[in-house]
Amino acid sequence: MNWNSVNFDWNHIRAFLATAELGTLSAAAVKLGSTQPTLSRQVSALETELNVTLFERVGQRLILTNSGLELLTHARVIGNSALAFSLAASGRSQQLEGTVVISAGELTAIYLLPKIIAKIRRAEPGIKIEVVVTNEPSDLKRREADIAIRSFHPKQNDLIAKKVGDEVIWLYGSKKYLSTLPDVLIKEKPENIQIIGFDQTSAVTDILNQQGWNLSPQNFSIITPFQLLQLELCKEGQGLIFFPEQMGDIEPKLERAFEDMGPLMTLPVWLVSHQELRTSAKVRFVFDFLSSELKKIYNV
Repeated sequence: MNWNSVNFDWNHIRAFLATAELGTLSAAAVKLGSTQPTLSRQVSALETELNVTLFERVGQRLILTNSGLELLTHARVIGNSALAFSLAASGRSQQLEGTVVISAGELTAIYLLPKIIAKIRRAEPGIKIEVVVTNEPSDLKRREADIAIRSFHPKQNDLIAKKVGDEVIWLYGSKKYLSTLPDVLIKEKPENIQIIGFDQTSAVTDILNQQGWNLSPQNFSIITPFQLLQLELCKEGQGLIFFPEQMGDIEPKLERAFEDMGPLMTLPVWLVSHQELRTSAKVRFVFDFLSSELKKIYNV
């Protein structure tokens, strides 16, 4: 290795990387436990060392120049290597201790995670589990979670994703409510059908109408994005709900509606994590454990 060609300070790289990812010197200073003037000097020193301009100021934010964008990829590699080195040196890379944050939707959190988390805790009691329950995607790059269970593949290339199954979605209703619906020509005469919707958009209507239904906003008299409330309203006979078969089939008060028509859709189930999955033993353990258990549930 030509050591004479390495003419920069690691602290300067760290200051550049944090500023680039967070967008401001003040945010980066808080993240690194430093001060804004110190980070400003370090970034300026790196620009001098490399003889390039890394940032342009736009309003209150710092925007990467073309040179900065090109060097950011290399800086991230250096940062990940430094993290791995630090973890290995301290022994933390081999210790299954600490908190792992899992992000999951409401139904997954209620129906699937409790038994899996109990197994994780029995296997490795040193691992603490925090669960973020949201139907919105958590930002893994900003460390809102370590692992997310999602129904779509991430667009960011620097996230790690693994498919663990497919979720088959049916319409479900209470036995009493289903008994009030006509047995034939349900697609042609859907006037009396009520479906509990997620929002005021036509997304759900469009999905069903593409399959030959003839639905209108009148078929959606109750709207709520809260799926556990949808479930309870369905049990009260207030309409049909979209529900995964792995969860709907175990609800004693629910039955599949119009089963002869087949499922409405199939959604993939992905496990997603940030790059620390490669260096953190605790995150890797929980990721692999979730993968194994979810594959059993989805019969993969």
